[in-house]
Amino acid sequence: MGPGVVVTGLTLGALAVVSLLAFQANGAQSRAGAAKPTAPVAATGTAPTAAPSASATPTVPPLPATSGTGLRVVYSVGSHYVWLVDPKKNPQVAAAFPVAPGTVEPTPGSYAVYSRTATTTGTDGRQIEHVVRFAQQNGVVFGFSAAVDGATPTADPKAKTGGIRSGRAEGQLLWDFAPKDTKVVVVA
Repeated sequence: MGPGVVVTGLTLGALAVVSLLAFQANGAQSRAGAAKPTAPVAATGTAPTAAPSASATPTVPPLPATSGTGLRVVYSVGSHYVWLVDPKKNPQVAAAFPVAPGTVEPTPGSYAVYSRTATTTGTDGRQIEHVVRFAQQNGVVFGFSAAVDGATPTADPKAKTGGIRSGRAEGQLLWDFAPKDTKVVVVA
C-alpha cells in the first residue's frame, strides 16, 4: 500500500469524523430549541456546493418521513437534498448535503443502484467522477455524480439530463456508501 493510499484513507476518515460531529452538533442545537436555524453542513463539513438559498441561515432539511426503511440513499426532488441513511449507526443519517439536479427529475419511488463508473464524461461535456446510476425513465438515465473540476453548473434546459451533481467530497461519500444494489428512495 503506497503512501498516497494511506493519506487518502486518513483524509476520508477525518472528513467522516468532522461530518459526524457537525451533524451531531446541528441535531443537538435543533433539540435544544435553538431560535436561529443553522447553515447547511455538507457531509464533509464544507460549504454546500449547490446554489445558496435566499435565506441567510438555511437549515439542513430533516430526513423525509416517507423515505422508507433500511440502508438507503434518499433524494428529495423538492429540496434537492440527499441523505445517506444507515439504521445500524447512531445517528442514522450518516450524511446530508445539497445537490444540483439535471433538467429532468426521477419519478418518486424506490430504486436500486444498478451501475457505477469511477470517471467518465458527463452529458454536459465535463469530466465527472463517482457516477452512481439508479434509474432510467423515458430515455433519461438518473444518477449521482461530481464534476472533477468541482463545478455544479446549471443544466442546459434544452437538454434532457438526469445527472444529479454534488461536490467532490460529497460524491466520494456517496460512492463509498452506495455499492451496486443499494436502495435509492426518491421522494417529492
